[in-house]
Amino acid sequence: MTDIGTEISAGLIRHLLRDQHPDLAELPLREVEGGWGNQMWRLGDELAVRIQRMETDPDRQLKERRWLPLLAPRLPLPIPVPVRSGEPSERFPKLWTVMTWVPGLPLDRGSITRGEHAAETLAAFLRALHVTAPADAPVDTTGLGAHPKDSTSGFKQFFDSVDAGTIGAEAADVWAVWDDAVAAPAWEGPSVWVHGDLHPANVVVVDGTLAGVVDFGELFVGDPASDLAAAWVLLPAGAAARFFAAYGEVDEATVRRARGLAVLKSLFLMLMGQNGDRGLPGGKPAWGPAGRGALDRVLSERLTRFHE
Repeated sequence: MTDIGTEISAGLIRHLLRDQHPDLAELPLREVEGGWGNQMWRLGDELAVRIQRMETDPDRQLKERRWLPLLAPRLPLPIPVPVRSGEPSERFPKLWTVMTWVPGLPLDRGSITRGEHAAETLAAFLRALHVTAPADAPVDTTGLGAHPKDSTSGFKQFFDSVDAGTIGAEAADVWAVWDDAVAAPAWEGPSVWVHGDLHPANVVVVDGTLAGVVDFGELFVGDPASDLAAAWVLLPAGAAARFFAAYGEVDEATVRRARGLAVLKSLFLMLMGQNGDRGLPGGKPAWGPAGRGALDRVLSERLTRFHE
């Protein structure tokens, strides 16, 4: 069910396609596991329908429609590219989009076993993405790209909400990483394209390595540290150093901000997988262990100095 009380079913998707894109309406259709704000339906072998479920803001899908066709050709990993627009109607008063399908298994249901390859692949992808954006590119409106000092209240809320036994004796180390990120100088470089929401459900893996990046609803321009946090959030233990070596020159302040934002993302994942009233809505059991693993990697490598 959506927040407007409409059940998203194969029948609804077929109706919408027949009404607006009849040439696609009879392709094989099957629901894709996962999704929260938006739900995905596989359409044939090469397409998918991305339809708003809990999401109420049309701007994210409009952003993807506007910018992903321009970004995709110069990125070294496949990303979903909008090919048809579905408009609100009497039957379903929200946006939906037909996009290219990105093959692979979401990392929250898979694993990376080729750590060095994945590190180099992620570095190449982000190096290609993190270029100066045009003047009319979208800005960050969610705070995902904010300097850690501007997210301290959210960090404290997440930290206080995580089950005490999950962090335990490492609480002081968690705060030390965060305080160091808060004290780091702000980004002074150009505003570059940033995915903004790299976590295990938003990348796919094939043969033990990264094979695609999805869900660009938070795409914005700003500080690349938000994406560089993926060195710990996505990659296995020990791979962060290889990632930064492959990515290229990164100043120490950016690494410090990225490390703090990785802790923030780790706590978010842990809360999404946490049962009970203290967890976040969404019901993602696999995200808890993913968040705990990411936090372990940050803490174990927090004294590592990457090249400048």
